[in-house]
Amino acid sequence: MLKKFKFNAMNHTARQTSTRTLADLIRAMDSKWATTVTYIKADGEESVRTIEIHDIRTTAKGRIIIRAMCRKRGEMRTFYPEQIVSYTIHRIRFVLDAPQSETYFTHAAETEAEFIALEMDRDYPELKSLALAA
Repeated sequence: MLKKFKFNAMNHTARQTSTRTLADLIRAMDSKWATTVTYIKADGEESVRTIEIHDIRTTAKGRIIIRAMCRKRGEMRTFYPEQIVSYTIHRIRFVLDAPQSETYFTHAAETEAEFIALEMDRDYPELKSLALAA
């Protein structure tokens, strides 16, 4: 049974599955809701940022990354789910314009086949080139 989603509730990632965390963050991205995250920076210091998530993707090596506009810096930043300690999803909508070079909402596929095609095209662009050449 799915837990009811609550706005402005502090969600601690250690108290839930990573699937639950990602589902909440994808919902925030799809709905264009601002999200405040507490995360551990590379130097071990804890930081709090309000972000606008524009993409959640996997790298070629299989690591999940979150691409988001940081309201404090006014820039697109990369966040790693395993470094997020807690998060709060707000009813506040996006207010920052992301750079045109960013990929938007890659998980917004209508069917399972479209989703797989999007993931394959992003992770293996050379396969698309080979298919077009044939």
